[in-house]
Amino acid sequence: MKNSINSINSISNIQQNNNDISKQGSSFSSVLDKTIDEVNNLQKNSDKAMSDIATGTVKNLSQAAIAIDKAEISMKLMLEVRNKALNAYKELSRTQM
Repeated sequence: MKNSINSINSISNIQQNNNDISKQGSSFSSVLDKTIDEVNNLQKNSDKAMSDIATGTVKNLSQAAIAIDKAEISMKLMLEVRNKALNAYKELSRTQM
């Protein structure tokens, strides 16, 4: 039951974000740039967490693990988006005009 409530909340958040983007008149490229910056920040946080773990200066191991996982998942998502965009471009370039 709690998982379904969380799913509904996350869908609501996505819809709210989509509404915010459409109200702002953001272009695809600006949304993509913003997302790339977010992924980059997550990667930086992950690198810091890994170096803290390696040096033994980590304050909260679970938070460090979460930061690393977030960075990994966001990078995988970004790569999938890139792959889909490349596949779409290849498909369009194969179509005859």
